[in-house]
Amino acid sequence: MTEDPAPFRVLRPEGSSLVVLVCDHASNDIPVALYNLGLPASELARHIAWDIGAAGVTEALSEILDAPAILSGVSRLVIDCNRQLGSPGLIPEVSDGTPVPGNMHLADAARAKRIESWFAPYHDAIERALAEREVRGVESILISIHSMTPSLGGQSRPWKIALSSHLDRRLADPMLAALRLLEDPVGDNEPYAVDPAVDYTTPVHAMRRGWQHLQVEFRQDEVAAPDAQRRWAQRFAQALAVVVPAGKSFLR
Repeated sequence: MTEDPAPFRVLRPEGSSLVVLVCDHASNDIPVALYNLGLPASELARHIAWDIGAAGVTEALSEILDAPAILSGVSRLVIDCNRQLGSPGLIPEVSDGTPVPGNMHLADAARAKRIESWFAPYHDAIERALAEREVRGVESILISIHSMTPSLGGQSRPWKIALSSHLDRRLADPMLAALRLLEDPVGDNEPYAVDPAVDYTTPVHAMRRGWQHLQVEFRQDEVAAPDAQRRWAQRFAQALAVVVPAGKSFLR
């Protein structure tokens, strides 16, 4: 691309839903000055650069639910917006066996610049959206949209959709039950659970507030195409309508 991407984009900021959607790995864009981090385009098209299909599912869910959505603007290889600032995975030198030359031996100043330019604005946008709802006395539900590879490290993943949580299971348990009426199997903290020592978005924005939350993993081969993204968004919204109070009003 010829211009730097925006650090985030917002859909339906005035949306009426109780749900606020976030997508940490929505983009595989790289700022011009980073020269694709020394990687060929073929690597930037892979899952190491973004969550394939996650942005499309988020966009469709935002429309179906009339929900605000905040989507990150740069590749997770530039900076992973769902990693704690002290995590080695924040700016990975190697991702799924692929060395990332532009991240090797990064100076502290360069690291700080990436946080300031890309990580902080995205999370500030989420915080503004949630804080504005707090002022209005609206306790929102944060749903973080991700996608997973069909296999990793030789282990296949049979789940077309999976839910990740930590100690608070208020939303995870009923959503698992609702989704299992539509799809089987549904992963429960497989292949990933929310880990507050590593993950950033859900712990900082939802768990800190005591708000209900959920991290969703769609399998990438299931959501690679736009029609499939919308189909899965509709299925997820159908399950959500059973679980969330007044949820049926989300489906228009």
